[in-house]
Amino acid sequence: MDATERFRTAVVEWAAGGTGAPAAAEVAHELAAGTSLRTAVLVEGVSDRVALEALAARHGRDLGAEGIAVVPLGGATSIGRFLDLLGPQGLGIGLAGLCDAGEESHFSRALERAGLGGGLSRADMEPLGFYVCVADLEEELIRSLGTTSVQQVIDAQGDLRAFRIFQKQPAQRERMVEHQLRRFMGTISGRKSQYARSLIDALELTGIPRPLDRLLAHVSAS
Repeated sequence: MDATERFRTAVVEWAAGGTGAPAAAEVAHELAAGTSLRTAVLVEGVSDRVALEALAARHGRDLGAEGIAVVPLGGATSIGRFLDLLGPQGLGIGLAGLCDAGEESHFSRALERAGLGGGLSRADMEPLGFYVCVADLEEELIRSLGTTSVQQVIDAQGDLRAFRIFQKQPAQRERMVEHQLRRFMGTISGRKSQYARSLIDALELTGIPRPLDRLLAHVSAS
């Protein structure tokens, strides 16, 4: 386990606040002070982390080797806790992040409480390194790749028959294919992460969703 993986694990345990939190806090402090760790990228869930790391790899980058730890929050409402631990009033390391449109207000208010600005709009958040998906990560990837290509990816993953059966469900029959695809990816645990990687791999690098592209550029320059 490299330093960024150890840091990510320690921070998540520290933020959870259980009996292991004090020891995890000590590990996080030691790694922040004694390694090349320079930035924590705060994302809502594991699929966001998978997508960012897969996209970085396509650009020939290893985020861990660059001292960039992508940290899943386990839900956007936890952003305040992580900013308290890692931001100006905590470890004071570099910060960036990604969230869904529906969680934008959680992020903006937490950034304000952490002393990183006031009255933050989406445009105000971006110079701080925080970017918002139009709807969510899956919608961004589906829109960028196109529904036909996404279904080809699903076929390559061996899930096309399952998707066709899903489309015939009463709740899905009248929905647009884009919405069916998004819902399908969330029906089984681990499927979002599986498709986050495979859809990133299928994209042309000139067609990367803007929030992902700008976030990686930000952590490259910071």
